[in-house]
Amino acid sequence: MRLGALRHRDFRLFWSGQLVSLIGTWMQSVGQAWLVLELTQSPFQLGLVTALQFIPVLLLSPVGGAVTDRLRKRHIILVTQATMMVQAFVLAALVGGGHVRYWHVAVLAAIYGLGRALDIPARQAYVTDLVGRADLPNAVALNSVVFNGARIVGPAVAGLLIARFGVAPAFFLNGVSFLAVLAALLAIRTDGDPDPAGRLGLRAGLLGALTFATGTPTIAFTLGLMIVASLLVLNFNVIVPLIAY
Repeated sequence: MRLGALRHRDFRLFWSGQLVSLIGTWMQSVGQAWLVLELTQSPFQLGLVTALQFIPVLLLSPVGGAVTDRLRKRHIILVTQATMMVQAFVLAALVGGGHVRYWHVAVLAAIYGLGRALDIPARQAYVTDLVGRADLPNAVALNSVVFNGARIVGPAVAGLLIARFGVAPAFFLNGVSFLAVLAALLAIRTDGDPDPAGRLGLRAGLLGALTFATGTPTIAFTLGLMIVASLLVLNFNVIVPLIAY
C-alpha cells in the first residue's frame, strides 16, 4: 500500500491517535454488551441499548454534517472525543463501584450515540483538510486499516480482560485511550476551517445534500448497500455476546 498520506505530519498524529482510541472503543463495545447481559439476561434489552447507541447516528449524522460545515472541525472533534471519554470513565466508575443499573447503561449509550452523530461527519471531513485531495484515497484506505484492525484487536483484548478482571477495566481503558487522540488533536496545527457550504441555511444544506446523494447513482447505490449490510450483517456485536454468554 502506498503511504503518501503519512507524509503529512498532522495526519500522522491524527491517524496514530485514532489507532489507540478505536481499540478502546471496540473494547467498550464488547464490555457494554456483556454488562447488559449480566444485568438483565435479556437479548431484547441488549438490542435496545444497541439501538439507543446507534439511532442518534442514523438520524442525526446529516445534521452533524451540516454543523461540521459551519464550525472548525478540530474543535468539534475535541469536544466529541472528550464527551465520549467522560462517558467511558463514568461507566467504569459505576461498574467498579457496584452501582451500575440497566438504565445507566442505556442513558450513557444514548449519550455516546449523540457524540458519534457529530464526531463521525467531523472526522471524515477533517481528513481532507489534513492531507488534501491528492492523498485522500490513501488516507481513507489507511483509516480503514486502522478501523478494521481495531475491530479485531479490541474485542480480543476485551475478552481477556473480562474473563480475568470483569468489565470495568474495559471501560476504564477505553477512557484512557481517548487521551491519545485528544493529545494528537492538541498537537495538530490544522484547524479544519468551516466549509463554504456552511453559508447556506441548515435546512437548505440538508436538502442539498439529500438531493445530491439520491441524484448521484454511485452514491445512492453505495448507500443502499450500506443499509442492507447494516441491517443484515453488522449486528454481530449483539449476536456474538449472546452466543458467548
